Amino acid sequence: MNNIRYVEFDASHSGDFVFDIPKGHDCWLLVLTQTPAIFYVDNDYVEYPPNCAVLYKPNQKIYYQASSDKFINDWIRFDSDETYVTSTPIPFGVPFILRDPSYCHKIYQLLVNEHILDNDYKDISIDNLLRILFNKLLESYNYKYITPFYKDLTNIKMEIYRNPDKEWTIAMMADKLNISAGYLEKIYKNIFGITCMDDVIKSRINLAKKYLMYHHYTIIEIASLCGYRNIEHFYRQFKKITGVTPNAFRKSSSQTMKCSER
Repeated sequence: MNNIRYVEFDASHSGDFVFDIPKGHDCWLLVLTQTPAIFYVDNDYVEYPPNCAVLYKPNQKIYYQASSDKFINDWIRFDSDETYVTSTPIPFGVPFILRDPSYCHKIYQLLVNEHILDNDYKDISIDNLLRILFNKLLESYNYKYITPFYKDLTNIKMEIYRNPDKEWTIAMMADKLNISAGYLEKIYKNIFGITCMDDVIKSRINLAKKYLMYHHYTIIEIASLCGYRNIEHFYRQFKKITGVTPNAFRKSSSQTMKCSER
């Protein structure tokens, strides 16, 4: 039987968000991230890309924090004695990349509805939804065992988000796997739903937003720190992704932080 204590989707937090529970909860916690985040894994703080899942068992240390200008996630705290939860082969406290994050996100939306509404078959519906969700988690976790290069591609993706300032090229990434650039692009997008160079751009803009919010570097300095050799190119990509210029973003975030301090 399952009992949901709290469940939420699209929970949004500011860039200084930190969730630190040294002794954990007395129940299960399942988190799905929509933005990059830093997790405490194997006695180290590791940055993970968006669209990861992590399952914490009762009384397990929990630590994660934002690694960009905001942190967005779906999460559920629940009690369970179901074997698909208690005996899952998914490692506890170790994030892994979701193959179909939008599907899992929809399940969270349905779980919220079932939790709020007092329907006749509420408990059965929640159990069925959780079973499907855990099946999807297992499909994502086990995918690395059946897909060539999955582990290597995951390592590349994580390295991109840890070091977005590197001079990333498709050829350089393909060389790491000893495959052609065209094949790399195909399998990377097939697994992660985004091209490798779009991931590079996304990670660079996330880093730029952090610098704009929390540091006093000039725009030219920030562009260089984020791996851009051409300031116009940085401006174009930043505005394309955020909808505003770097200067406008800095001004807006500064005003927001001042309001939050009042």
